[in-house]
Formats: sequence, C-alpha cells, structure tokens
Amino acid sequence: MSPKVSVIAIAYNHAPYIKEALASIEKQYPNLQLILMDDASSDNGAHLLKEWAAGQEEVTLVLHDQNVGYTETFNEGLALAEGDYIIDFALDDVMLPGFIQKSVDALEKTNAEYGLSFANADYIDKTSTVISNHFDSLKQKGMIKEMPQGDVFEAVLKRYFIATPTMVIKRKVFDRIGGYDPELAYEDFDFWVRSSRYFKFLYLDEVLIQKRKIETSMSANRLKHWQNEQLDSVYQVCEKTFALCKGKRELKALKQRLAYEYRQCIRTNHSDLAAKHIELTKRLDGNVLLLRLQGLLISLGIDFKRV
Repeated sequence: MSPKVSVIAIAYNHAPYIKEALASIEKQYPNLQLILMDDASSDNGAHLLKEWAAGQEEVTLVLHDQNVGYTETFNEGLALAEGDYIIDFALDDVMLPGFIQKSVDALEKTNAEYGLSFANADYIDKTSTVISNHFDSLKQKGMIKEMPQGDVFEAVLKRYFIATPTMVIKRKVFDRIGGYDPELAYEDFDFWVRSSRYFKFLYLDEVLIQKRKIETSMSANRLKHWQNEQLDSVYQVCEKTFALCKGKRELKALKQRLAYEYRQCIRTNHSDLAAKHIELTKRLDGNVLLLRLQGLLISLGIDFKRV
C-alpha cells in the first residue's frame, strides 16, 4: 500500500475559493487523510466544508467557534494527522494534477537525510488567472540563480526561495522539531530554519501548485505598516537561529538576513525593531556602521538596494 498522506487544509475567509481548492485535492492520491479546518471564518466557509465533508469517512472536520490563528490551527490538525507525509494546505490555493503522487514518489526514493520536498508554483489572482511564476520571479529579482536543494540551512538564512504550499513533509520532521511555533505570526521561516538544520530538502523542478495572491494574503501585507508582528516574527527567528549556526559561513548568512530585514524595517518605519536588528548584528560582529548608513540613505529616499 502507498504511504499515507495527511492533508491539513485550513480555511479562514476563503469561501470564494474553497470549492476549487477541494476539487483539486480529489483523485490526487489513493491513501489520503483529509483534515478540513475552519478558523472561525466570518463568511460561509465553515458551511461549505461541512457540506463537502458529509458522508466521507476519510475526512476529519474541525470548525472553530473562535479564531486562534494559523499556527495553532495547524498544530491542532497535526495532532490528528495519521500520515507518513504531511501537507499544509491553505484553502485558497490549488493543487495541480499529480502534485501529491509525484512528491511522495520522489521522496520515497531519497534516503533518511531528506525530510521534505518542494516544487515550483504559479501565482494566480482571485479569478484563478496565472499572473506569474515563482522561480522566474526570484530569478528576475536577482534573488537566486538556481534553486537550492540538499543542505539548505545556509540558503534559507539568506533569503526566501520556497513556495510554501508546494511542500510535502515527512512525518519524522515534525517528530523531530515539533509543530509550528504558536508565538510567531510568520511560521514559514521558522519551520524552514529548524527543519533544514536536521534534514535535507528535495526540489522538484515542475509547477505543481497554484498559489493565490490576493490583497488580503499574508505575503501581500507583510511589509504594510500595520503588519509589524510579521516583521517581529522574522526577528525572533533570527535571534533563535544564532544558537543553531555552525561556523563562519552560516553566521555570515545570518548577518545577510539581518541586513535585509533591517532595511525592511527602515522602509516601513519600524525604528524600534530596526534597532533590535542592529543589536543582534553587533553580537555577530557585523558591520553596523554600514547598516546605519544604508538606513539613513533609505530614510532620505535613496533606496539603492531592494533585496
């Protein structure tokens, strides 16, 4: 029998996209446990999930009366998961045909050092029209030349490159590091850092997911002034990562990440958080004078470095 896969599918005000998302899961994989969760949506998403789950034995339905946030909701789903593989799936995204089967097949061929796979993705708008490609966008911005894989700890410290909904994760990763940190608003970065310290990542060079980009998404709002809790989450992860780094190369990568996040804080007028980045950079023996100069230039409107 094929290894069991648990899909933890979470909705929060995703009603317009739920049917398309659920339809994309059907016929993906023969041995599937589907955990449907709604985190107290104000739309009719919970009703749609209840209607869809009715009479299906392999579907577990969890409907919250009060909103608890994404990380706690996922951890609740993780506690119910029985699979050898775990997928974190937001119910505004779309799985393309073969996503689960191809990912599991690839991971089954790896050794015990590998903990998860990730793939390329297309971005879609609210009408499900493709608007861009994940890997192509990163290349155009000069963020990467090729997709990192294998031991990616240093790479995930430097910058973002993983399309989160494309991940298929071996259960043993969560057994090793636990679930998401419920204290963080931005759990992806923390998960990548902690898991890549102990496991290798496998990249599948194929578009296997369509990720929805809408005005209310976390990624769209990350750098808005009122989203300081997400910037603070990244800082907290950088602070925790200090203890995980091994050697000069990894410490250098952490300093690069701090410099990038410092610039984001300056651009969004988060001066208190920017000061924390300066202090942590000092602890790493980084060049704080250069950072402060960059911050001054940005504040004067000379934004010379966007990445």
